[in-house]
Amino acid sequence: MALSLSDIRAAQKRISPYIVKTPVLTSTLLNTWLGHEVYFKCENFQKVGAFKARGGVNTVGWLIENGIKPKKIIANSSGNHAQAVAFAGKQFGIPVTIYMPEYSSDVKIKATKSYGAEVVLSKDRNVTDSLVKEASKEEGTYWIPPFNHEQVICGQGTAVLEGLEEIEGITAVFTPCGGGGLASGSLIAAKGFKETIKAIGVEPLNANDAAESLRKNSIQKLQGVPNTLADGAMTLSVGDITFEYLKQLDAFYEIAEESIVYWTQWLTHLLKIRLEPTCAMPMEAVLQWLRTQKKPQKVMVVITGGNMDQKTSAKIWAKDYLTEVPKL
Repeated sequence: MALSLSDIRAAQKRISPYIVKTPVLTSTLLNTWLGHEVYFKCENFQKVGAFKARGGVNTVGWLIENGIKPKKIIANSSGNHAQAVAFAGKQFGIPVTIYMPEYSSDVKIKATKSYGAEVVLSKDRNVTDSLVKEASKEEGTYWIPPFNHEQVICGQGTAVLEGLEEIEGITAVFTPCGGGGLASGSLIAAKGFKETIKAIGVEPLNANDAAESLRKNSIQKLQGVPNTLADGAMTLSVGDITFEYLKQLDAFYEIAEESIVYWTQWLTHLLKIRLEPTCAMPMEAVLQWLRTQKKPQKVMVVITGGNMDQKTSAKIWAKDYLTEVPKL
């Protein structure tokens, strides 16, 4: 049976003692330039610095609620999901082992360890995924995948639900898409809240497995590590659960690297916050979508996280884009 708004609300209640109700910001200057209202649900202020805390905590809470307390929790991730599951395990007193590719952000690897998790590094995502699959066969071990799990999806969807409850009249919600957990949860939350709200997904052109999957109506997998600064969307393929929800999105955009850099600089400047390239990426999709609209719109963008290491930061600021003012 398909998930619904009631499932998102149940997750919202379940995670409320453990997570932060994050702020919604807007920029008067940006709104003036664009002639529309853009609101930013700032999950960079969330526990572990990313929306992923919601899915991790909800899944562990749901397990315990249903009388299942694993001896050990495992997960595979290149970053924020790793921290989220480590954080969730700590809250509920369950040991955690995280499998990560070596190219994961140093900041995210260290943060995951700081929550008490054991971290196992491997040469690439394929090896990481194989190791976690093998480890999941151990008795008493529960595997929390980064996106392809109904309770992970429900937890992620609470971010958009919170935003919609705070800001009235939102007409469209934009979310980055890696494996599709957030995009799926956001779709369920938005359509359940008000059916006319558009739910729109966005991914890097250089890691466009979801877009290719939607075009071909079957799950497509990237052959190698994608060359993108949006490390939160470097997933090699979407899941069979998330794919069914991604098919229901109102639109899906692929964004070039230069635009990702451009909006990371501008949102940092306009909102005065630290954010990852992955969550700046949807702003280019917002612009492209707004150009097709005849009436003023009120849109929401999920700022998914703020965990960016020095290497990525240096690449983002290597060229100054702040001389080019955003415009439709």
